[in-house]
Amino acid sequence: MAAPLELSCWGGGWGLPSVHSESLVVMAYAKFSGAPLKVKVIDNTWRGSRGDVPILTTEDNIVSQPAKILNFLRKQKYNADYELSAKQGADTLAYIALIEEKLLPAVLHTFWVESDNYFSVTRPWFASRIPFPLSLILPGRMSKGALNRILLTRGEPPLYHLREVEAQIYRDAKECLNLLSNRLGTSQFFFGDTPSTLDAYVFGFLAPLYKVRFPKGISPAGQETVDANLQKLTQLVNKESNLIEKMDDNLRQSPQLPPRKLPTLKLTPAEEESNSLQRLSP
Repeated sequence: MAAPLELSCWGGGWGLPSVHSESLVVMAYAKFSGAPLKVKVIDNTWRGSRGDVPILTTEDNIVSQPAKILNFLRKQKYNADYELSAKQGADTLAYIALIEEKLLPAVLHTFWVESDNYFSVTRPWFASRIPFPLSLILPGRMSKGALNRILLTRGEPPLYHLREVEAQIYRDAKECLNLLSNRLGTSQFFFGDTPSTLDAYVFGFLAPLYKVRFPKGISPAGQETVDANLQKLTQLVNKESNLIEKMDDNLRQSPQLPPRKLPTLKLTPAEEESNSLQRLSP
């Protein structure tokens, strides 16, 4: 009997089992590979560090960070990439690096740096999952961490000011989205007829941008009043909505994993939005 696999991660909303991109990447990959995860959603009783989630816990191991978790699952024979050629494997690594370099800064900025989004959506949502009084402190630290990460990777000469950095962020996001869209084309998945690691990463990073209803940059309504840079990302993400919806449907109807053989991801009773898991259920 396989050792139990428990994934600690941020919970869900807006029709997603998690609004946290990296948690969503792991959950999607587990569904594709058939890994029997038991999901333990962070709520306001959680006492551990939140900076490391998602965290995979087994009888003998504790693994954090999506890339390390996915590598661990592969070693346990849960491999969504077993049909990929060597070239496709190399392409997967290249596209994931592109997502982390070009798209991640835009995701961080949209959630954690744009003030209207942060104060009306991001901060209240995450604070509700953190015990008092840390709920008053940690969201602010997470916001500063996101800004520092953006400036660290983008705030080099000649981009000295935040506005200049923001403009570059959205240009990079546009480039990444266009490359991903061109690569997928009209195919069901990025490589062949079954979902792989790249499909999990694309869904994990794009779905929250498309599904979460922000006052700026994401919701199609009120675009006339949004900041020009955020409007650009809104238009790009909405333009690629068919890609996201296609991925969402494929997550729930993966031909690689017949429904009768799929283990169901199980949430703890403390998770109020357990029905949102159905978005990943076949």
